[in-house]
Formats: sequence, C-alpha cells, structure tokens
Amino acid sequence: MKTRLISAIVALAIIVPIFISGTVLYPIAITLIAMLGMREYIGIKETKKELPLFIKLIAYLLIPLILLSIETDLHSRLMIDFRIITGTCLAILIPIVLYHKRELYSINDACYMFTGVLFLGVSMSFLLTYYDISRTLLVYLLLITMLSDTFAFMTGKLIGRHKLLEDISPNKTWEGLYGGVILGSFVSIVFYLTFVDSEVYLMNLIWITIFLSVIGQLGDLFFSAMKRYFNKKDFSNIMPGHGGVLDRLDSIIFVMLAFSMFITLL
Repeated sequence: MKTRLISAIVALAIIVPIFISGTVLYPIAITLIAMLGMREYIGIKETKKELPLFIKLIAYLLIPLILLSIETDLHSRLMIDFRIITGTCLAILIPIVLYHKRELYSINDACYMFTGVLFLGVSMSFLLTYYDISRTLLVYLLLITMLSDTFAFMTGKLIGRHKLLEDISPNKTWEGLYGGVILGSFVSIVFYLTFVDSEVYLMNLIWITIFLSVIGQLGDLFFSAMKRYFNKKDFSNIMPGHGGVLDRLDSIIFVMLAFSMFITLL
C-alpha cells in the first residue's frame, strides 16, 4: 500500500502541473504515454511470440504520426481521416508478404498490431482533442473513470457478494459495479453542472454519464481479460504498486472513444 501511494503521488506531481500549464508539454506528455502504452501492448504479445523488430518500429512510428495528424479545427478532429486508417493498414499488412513465414509474422500478428495502433492512437488523440475543447470537460471524463473505479472497489469490499466475471476478474462484484456506476456518475454529474455547463440538458447528461461509467468498467474488464489470456498480472511495472500505463488507462481509453459519439449532445 505504501509503494502504491508513493507511486500515485509522484505520478500526480508530474502530470498535474503539465495538465494545468496549457503548454506544448501536454501533447508531448500524451505522446510519450501513448508510446509507453504501445510498448506494453507489444510486450505482452511477446510473452507468447516475439515480433520482428521492423514491425515494432512501424508501430512506434505510427502512434506519434496519428497524434500529430489531428486537425487544427476542433470539429474536424471528431471526423474519421481515412488516410490514417489506410496508411496504418498498408504499413501493418504488407510485411505479411515480405516475411512470408507464419512463424515470423502472421495475419494474426498483423491484426493484433493493426488493432493496437488504431486503438491506442485514436483514443490518445482524444485526450488532446478534449483538452483543447475544454479542460474541465476532460476532467469530467477522467472523474467518471476514476470515481467509478474507486466507488466500485469500495462498494465491492463493503457489500459485494455476487461475482461479476470471476474468470476475468475474481474480485469484481455486481454490487461493486452498481455502486461504482451510481456514485461515480452522481459526483461526475455534479462536477459537470458546476464547472462545465450548468445549462446542459440534464437528462442527456445523466444517461451519457451512466453509459460512460459502464463503458469504463467494461474497459477495465477488457484489459483484465487480455492479461488473463497472456498470463500476466500487469502490463509492466513502470508504476510500482499500480502496474503499467495500460493498467492505469484501461477505463480512460474506452471512455475517450465512447464519448466521441455523444459530444455533440452536451
């Protein structure tokens, strides 16, 4: 517990000033975090099969290119740029022919890498987009994930009796899920009304917040299932007591993606 607390304090001491500064440091930090996430994504895959160095270099190159390619116009950032999708597709798939040996690089490997690059690249680009739209809006989204996770843990510890998905995450319960969604959504809604927009249509805010809270917890379960498949406890040990970047961003990544569908409703 002490190690976990110290790691959290150090992380906050680094991230919060960068977040508040509003300088070029923020996009640089997000790019570095995305690269670390890609490193962990590749690393967990390589517990079962090592990938060619060339493929890993392509992935590391594509992540910052996706982040740098976002439009300057805020509304255009929410639209799909098919150049990114086609470029990523070609860069990941063509090497299948070049290596032409399944034991070196197969279609399964290519699909894994294609999904990871777009999944991480697009979700992390939304951390830049929402930051530019409104920092308080981004804080609202981060609160949904953090509070839902915290309240789910607390509720599960206090009254949790019925296992949610024991094969994926033995400690999660249905009571924890409900507690996390209800309490996390309530506090996040109050924050939005107080600091983001007090004149928002309340029913839209309520159901979107609840939906995002559920999505965040499903994101947590998705990454837990991924770690189970690869027989890993954490994606890495970059944050002692917490695990890796993807261990901390699991819910956030899903919420960033999901909110893009509803941003025009708030």
